[in-house]
This record gives sequence, C-alpha cells and structure tokens, in this order.
Amino acid sequence: MYAAATVTLNRDEMERRRLEAAEDLLKGTTQARVARKFGVSRTTASRWSRTLEGQGLERLRKRKAPGRPSRLSANQMTEVREMFAGGPRAFGFETDRWTTARLAHAIDARFGIRYDPDHVGRLMHRLGLRAKPAAIPLEAPAAEVYNGAASLIEMQL
Repeated sequence: MYAAATVTLNRDEMERRRLEAAEDLLKGTTQARVARKFGVSRTTASRWSRTLEGQGLERLRKRKAPGRPSRLSANQMTEVREMFAGGPRAFGFETDRWTTARLAHAIDARFGIRYDPDHVGRLMHRLGLRAKPAAIPLEAPAAEVYNGAASLIEMQL
C-alpha cells in the first residue's frame, strides 16, 4: 500500500474543493469517485454528501475559524515579516540567525506583545518565514546494500 502525498490547503482552497465536490455529487457522481478525484477519504466524501442533502450547499462554505483571534494586527504581521527580513542584528543580536526565542523577544520589544517561542514558530510558518524540512531521500549506498542483500537471498534459494 502506498502512502498518500499530504498536501496542505488553506481555508479558501478547502472551501473550493468542497464546492467542486458538491457540484460532482449533485451531478450524480458516486462518493467513492468524488473521494478519489479530490484526494479525500470516502468518509469525508460521505460527510459532504450528507451535509449537502440535509443542510444545503451553503453549509459546505467556510465559516469563521474557531479559536482566539491573533494579538497582532494584519499591519503588525506585515511588520514582523519586515523585521525578519531586516535580520536579528537590527535588534541587538550578535549573529544573523533568527531563532523563535529571538523573534519572540523582538516582537515583545516592538509591540509589547509576549509570545511563547513555540507559538512564534507557528507565526513564522504562517508568514512563510520558516519552511518545513524536506524529506530525506534514501541514500544510494543504502539502496545498493539492500538490493545486494536481496540478490544474496535469491542465490541461496
């Protein structure tokens, strides 16, 4: 069985996917086919279908996200991005490497808003300042060792 590639969608893209799936469901496409087409589980396609039948298309639209609102305004978030681009030396740090603790300190100094460094990491990711680490590919020598071991087993049979 192959692992499905995970794709991270923003709220607008998720809504667009649900609405496109709803169009297909209304045209009579099966839930299984909708699930395959949109890369979701059959359970999710079934949930969309039940919602569509019971509550209508509007219920598949995005709603206001739950949770506490950000303490930084949109303008302040833009400033955080600019602060990051300016580098940590502009805030008195001795090296050019931002850490979450350093950025948390800079945000506190600039706006008087204290964030835990773990949360600053999430802010950095949301602002596109921090990329997720790439998957490490299998090294060629390890693959050769594996293939060699498989050949050895075949010869013994």
